Amino acid sequence: MRMAENEGKMEGWLYLIRFNRFGLQYSRKRYFILEDNCLKSFKSIPTSETEEPVRSAIIDSCIRVVDNGRGSHRGKLFFIFKLYNTSNHNDQLKLGATSSEEAARWIHSLQDAAVRPIKDSVSCSQRKYQPFSLSVSKRTAKRCIVDAMTSDVIAPSPWKIFGCQNGLRLFKEAKDRDSHGKHWDDHPAIMAVGIINGDAEAVFRMLMSLGASRTEWDFSFYKGTIVEHLDGHTDIIHVQLYNHWLPWAMKRRDLLLRRYWRREDDGTYVILYHSVVHRKCPPQKGYVRACLKSGGYVITPINQGKECVIKHMLAVDWRFWKSYLRKASARSITIRMLGKVAALRELFRAKAGNMNYEFLSGEMSVDIGVSESEKEEIKTEVGPMRIQTKTEDEASGQLSGTSSLMGLNDAEDEFFDVPEPSDDLLENGWPSETCPESCYVERYQPKLSSAANFVKRLHDLAVQKKGYVDLQGISWQESVSCCYGATLPQDTTFNMPCSWATSDPSSYLIRGSNYLQDNKKIKAEGTLMQMVAADWLRSDKREDDLAGRYGGIVQQYAARGGPEFFFIINIQVPGATTYSLALYYMLKTPLEETPLLERFVNGDDSFRNSRFKLIPYISKGSWIVKQSVGRKACLIGQALEINYFRGKNYLELGIDIGSSTVARGVVGLVLGYLNNLVIEMAFLIQGNTPEELPEFLLGTCRLNHLDASRAVSTDSMCSR
Repeated sequence: MRMAENEGKMEGWLYLIRFNRFGLQYSRKRYFILEDNCLKSFKSIPTSETEEPVRSAIIDSCIRVVDNGRGSHRGKLFFIFKLYNTSNHNDQLKLGATSSEEAARWIHSLQDAAVRPIKDSVSCSQRKYQPFSLSVSKRTAKRCIVDAMTSDVIAPSPWKIFGCQNGLRLFKEAKDRDSHGKHWDDHPAIMAVGIINGDAEAVFRMLMSLGASRTEWDFSFYKGTIVEHLDGHTDIIHVQLYNHWLPWAMKRRDLLLRRYWRREDDGTYVILYHSVVHRKCPPQKGYVRACLKSGGYVITPINQGKECVIKHMLAVDWRFWKSYLRKASARSITIRMLGKVAALRELFRAKAGNMNYEFLSGEMSVDIGVSESEKEEIKTEVGPMRIQTKTEDEASGQLSGTSSLMGLNDAEDEFFDVPEPSDDLLENGWPSETCPESCYVERYQPKLSSAANFVKRLHDLAVQKKGYVDLQGISWQESVSCCYGATLPQDTTFNMPCSWATSDPSSYLIRGSNYLQDNKKIKAEGTLMQMVAADWLRSDKREDDLAGRYGGIVQQYAARGGPEFFFIINIQVPGATTYSLALYYMLKTPLEETPLLERFVNGDDSFRNSRFKLIPYISKGSWIVKQSVGRKACLIGQALEINYFRGKNYLELGIDIGSSTVARGVVGLVLGYLNNLVIEMAFLIQGNTPEELPEFLLGTCRLNHLDASRAVSTDSMCSR
């Protein structure tokens, strides 16, 4: 499929996906050109630069781009992304590309256009209607803009090499108590690393397929089915394994897994798995259901994309009935299963890149007809999944720019499509024969999607159950103050559960003075602000502008009339119960002494969204959580909606996790393991010019073993 990407211009064929007047979904092939902040749609490739488009829309700072992952329609598999207007959520456009690489390039270009200034434009902060909530049902563009490097955090690797088989290096995860990797757990986390002579997307497609082609390389695989699609990045799959590769007399095993995937900006693919329980897929006769505690693949392109490094990690409880068989047998079986990476490498070598992917045709889907109440029964075996979402707030108001996205959704398009050759799908790797799963008719749901209802109900179920062991026996209610800025205690010893501290600034890498020339990052030497307080709150609604509430720490300082300025980061996780993690940073020097910070505080939302950056790091926790969160710097405003609240002596950032399906998925996974995690973060304003370099950290934080059940209700907060 033709696609061109030039300086400041992007063009190519995409599929416009919308619903007709009867509520049924259809797709239309259109040629799109993005140039000078204008997205134009044509029914054919324009023959001249003066040809008028059928429709057009302005891409400005009010436009958000969200990555909806995989989706199928009438036998075609698309990688879908959506554009929507933060001033009017009914103004949106849904587009599909035939490959994840193509979708990623469009998302990248559209997000760059959104932050590019437009002459004589009106900023979002000056519009009549301000962004409040969002109704997007996908992985909000997780194109957190990142630098092309492995990590922005300096941390030792927990992996220790212990062998090499079939050209694969084998590693085991060493715990804190076993830094040399000599001790083996009952269900050890083992990783195989190898190089495949093929591009990362091709390997990704092979790994995601559950069809017959998988038997060409996966010697353990017998049959796979998709039990349920949760969203474009997440589904529930059931995998049945052969037993010929297992020890003698060992019964067949099967796995019921929650599968999640994403693509990083550098072309790396991440696929994560962990075991779940599903009411409509009980244990099968003749099989013993194993438990995958954590596992997955990381596929990283190298050598200009011609090859890729693949990492495959597994930590499996094979459910042996005799305890003395566990350690040695579990380890040998897991290592043997990791050997399929070598088989995949040899398949690519034999095919020499001529792969025939049958992504959908071989995937069997089970229509289990899960009702909303039954979806509560899906839960993880290794910890409660607490994925949360929010309902849609119907908004109306001014459209972005002079032309709305709805202008590209014309009812007349329902009756015209671009003719395609019969082999259009085959040349892109998608056969025309499809399974029942790919031929469904998607019906329009103007409110909450079934997946959103699922995660909302599941969240309620998870919070009610205490799936943890107290790390320290203390009376929580007695130790917590009920004033804003004091609900989460500080503990510099790192021993108290559900507490905060600051993390070491030198663990983070930031842009150096000559970054624009040499792209080198340096260790941060300190922070501009001091972290003075934190809140861990729950409510039945979103809690905004915590700093402006009477009796809180910010207002106490404001009443004294001192020079202190506060910078508050309020991370909001919406759902039936909304959680807020608020971090309070204090600056004692005048704002004028830090020009970049002063410009950020007093600037418009477009500038703020293009500069505010987060560096996350899971310093203690399981591999699957560390992999899902990552350690790369991320421009939050390009991935999530941020609401800014400016007061006399403060600026508060309300970061809406619900604005991104990907963020919701990651946070849902993190919440499932929350009690066992130590989460560290650093915040900064990105420097883009020589005058703004080197960068500096605004502040850091370390969150020790947070617990959702210990969040303080806002109803109990003091008001004077």
